[in-house]
Formats: sequence, structure tokens, C-alpha cells
Amino acid sequence: MAVVERIHQYVQRLPDRLQAEVLDFVEYLLAKAERDDIRQNEQEWTNLSLSFAMRDMEEEKGPTYTLADVKEKFS
Repeated sequence: MAVVERIHQYVQRLPDRLQAEVLDFVEYLLAKAERDDIRQNEQEWTNLSLSFAMRDMEEEKGPTYTLADVKEKFS
């Protein structure tokens, strides 16, 4: 027997008040799953965007600063 059928049989045996609670819980789980999917999708796009932004920068040498560059000069 499929899970959906088992759930249906159990829910039918519950009083209306508890059936409403089951419905609320199912709606909560659905909303949570959709949020998780959206977050996962956003994370994938963030990672892709970052990888494209940083492409070919691995071998770039950064600026070379000396101690004289960071010393503050007062007049």
C-alpha cells in the first residue's frame, strides 16, 4: 500500500478537528520544502555567480605593498 493511501486511511479515522490539524501540518511541510528549494536554488546561483566573477583570477598576483605605502605621513 502506498504511503499516500495509508495517510488517507489514517486521516479519515480522525475527528474533523484533528483532520484540520493534519492539514495545517501538511501545509507547513509543503511551505518549508518550497522555501528550502528556493534557498538551494539561490545558493547554486550564488556559487555560480561567484565562480564566474573569480574566473581566471586564481593566478593573478595581487598588488605589492611596502611598509612605506602603509605608513601615515604627517605634515
